[in-house]
Amino acid sequence: MTRSAHITAMSADRVDGGRLRHYDVVMAAFVAILLLSNVLGAGKVAQVRLPLIGDWPFGAGILFFPVSYIIGDVLTEVYGYARARRVIWVGFAATLFMAVMAWVVVALPPAPDWRNQVAYETIFGQVPRIVFASMCAFWAGEFVNSYVLARMKVLTEGRHLWMRTIGSTIAGQGVDSVIFYPLAFWGAEGWTTHLVVVVLFTQWALKVGWEVLLTPLTYWVIGTLKRAEGLDVYDRGTDFTPFRAGV
Repeated sequence: MTRSAHITAMSADRVDGGRLRHYDVVMAAFVAILLLSNVLGAGKVAQVRLPLIGDWPFGAGILFFPVSYIIGDVLTEVYGYARARRVIWVGFAATLFMAVMAWVVVALPPAPDWRNQVAYETIFGQVPRIVFASMCAFWAGEFVNSYVLARMKVLTEGRHLWMRTIGSTIAGQGVDSVIFYPLAFWGAEGWTTHLVVVVLFTQWALKVGWEVLLTPLTYWVIGTLKRAEGLDVYDRGTDFTPFRAGV
């Protein structure tokens, strides 16, 4: 079944991995954004002043972390659920290594003439808890996102991409936020219960909003990759278990 002269629609189990030219680049981008968002963005609460509402807190990671979900959509839409699953497990392993590395580096005794240990502990000392919460939320949320998108693609026969990307984000980011914020910040210093709940729902709404705003970019990236790879993958007959990393 051919979509155009250059894009062929096929079932995921028929895709020849050796012909995929850009899959590794998309995987690298996904993992890089995931790690940087966890280190630089997740622990800081920023604040903006909204008209008619006043000051409103939000997690700084919202500015960049949703890009990983968009890349997740691209992976599932272009390469299929199984290859997206493989990337999710690679990201999970990279996040675990980052958590172990942060714990070891913070725990190492500083040299007597190095004066930045306290600042280093302040910045990175809470990373293990945040990363643990992020790993649980990321794992569940990404698989929900990928599963919903893949199923919807088959049901809609490849039509209404915007419906698939936004719908899967509503589900995936909802699961992600409900798991992440209580695990990461409930009872943490500077975080009241009210603040956790407000940031949780704010983040979920903003992440979905980001997906909506970036829909034209998502369309362009997906279309470009499909043309470059020459295929359009459908997950018919796919084993959707998340408990494997193989394709």
